[in-house]
Amino acid sequence: MNTVVSSDPRIERVRVTQDEIIAELVDGRVISVPLAWSWRLAEATPAQRANFRLIGAGHGVHWPDVDEDISVEGMLHGTPARRPKLTPSAPGPRAKRHESPNKRMQPTRKRAAPG
Repeated sequence: MNTVVSSDPRIERVRVTQDEIIAELVDGRVISVPLAWSWRLAEATPAQRANFRLIGAGHGVHWPDVDEDISVEGMLHGTPARRPKLTPSAPGPRAKRHESPNKRMQPTRKRAAPG
């Protein structure tokens, strides 16, 4: 008797500990990644970590309280979430606000005809 096993990894259950995100897959495998790989979950409260739902028929997990999504593929391939880069603050009062940092993108000005 042959048993066909889907090669499409899907999550059946998830739990988050103080150190790991652990996913039990429908095919019986258990995978885990360090909690630090998700800076949002690492900074979340235990209640926020416990509030999640499976998405995409088990292809991922969503934590609505911290707006975090983790895919089973990301866990299997070892893809940590990147923290967004800080945006520069608004220019100070002495900065020239009318000039664009890229002058090539500025529209050309029509010059008055001599005369």
